[in-house]
Amino acid sequence: MSHSRTALRRLAGCLVGLLLSAACAGVSAQNPPPGQQTFDSVLNPNAAEQAKRQQQQPGNNAPVWREVRSEKEHYTTDRGVEAGVLIQSGGETWRQRRNNQLIPVGGALFLAALAACALFFWWRGPLRVKSPPTGRKMLRFNTFERAVHWTVAITFTILALTGLIMLFGKAVLLPVIGHTLFAWLTNLGKNVHNFVGPVFSVGVLLLFVTFVRDNLPSVKDAVWFAKGGGLFSDVHVPSGRFNGGEKVWFWIGVLVLGVTVSASGLFLNFPNFLQGRESMQWANIIHVVATVVMMSMAVGHIYIGTIGSEGALDGMKTGYVDEAWAREHHEYWYDEIKQKMPNRDTGSTGPVPAGALHAKETNT
Repeated sequence: MSHSRTALRRLAGCLVGLLLSAACAGVSAQNPPPGQQTFDSVLNPNAAEQAKRQQQQPGNNAPVWREVRSEKEHYTTDRGVEAGVLIQSGGETWRQRRNNQLIPVGGALFLAALAACALFFWWRGPLRVKSPPTGRKMLRFNTFERAVHWTVAITFTILALTGLIMLFGKAVLLPVIGHTLFAWLTNLGKNVHNFVGPVFSVGVLLLFVTFVRDNLPSVKDAVWFAKGGGLFSDVHVPSGRFNGGEKVWFWIGVLVLGVTVSASGLFLNFPNFLQGRESMQWANIIHVVATVVMMSMAVGHIYIGTIGSEGALDGMKTGYVDEAWAREHHEYWYDEIKQKMPNRDTGSTGPVPAGALHAKETNT
């Protein structure tokens, strides 16, 4: 019995000793001796100040968040790019700029382009060929040229539609079709956009290489611009294979904007090369601006190439256009090709380079 009491006394003494040791350790941690740092103070030099502030103003964590947003390097187990940045404040700046500036301005620009073409069609109507068709067809675009053009045209259309959904869909489509269908549509659009984008980029490069020779600027283009290309009057304005307006679209729309859209899109599509969040945000802004401007310019190009000019679409559908159309819209090119073609009246032939454009007879 005495042994049991002795054991209980020893156990109670150990417990009291442990409690006293813990209390002393807590006091010394709160008031360390001069020159001695605690583990918490090493990790966070402002720990004492923050603890004092919590006592004075409970729940006010402003100093903590200021420290987090200070762009100082912090430490994590992941050593990837920007791994030490707990909160990247530029993300909110990017979001505000995208939602409050790019989307409203970009939407207004695109709608203005659509409205301008609609008003022009209402006022002017399609540009019709004044001379009756001859029935003789001239090869304007060969098979390879049409394949390259249609590749760019189709992929551009897909990218434009999916991009418009992702950019303006939340404000335009979501209230109409609801959250479920909108979520499914945007997810599908995002994946289609990501896979079609690289095909478009390759097509832009092929398009440039294919048509660059015939789009070199010349003095004749200045005359074309001075007369407005005959769009606002009945004045006949001759041009080469491509007129001044088509050359502007080629150099600005295809080369400058097409390459910018492709480069920024690939940068966003493949975040595998140590792109940080700030770089991705800037790439997104550049991509959106270039895309909206390119789509707005493309509205005019598509209008003239389809309903805006009678017979223009035939060149891209079949490759051939009527001689009357070629003479009225691209007289310099028409004269050049006629010099290389067989003389139907005498039966004599001139020099025809390999791959030169040619004509064919059709029944009238």
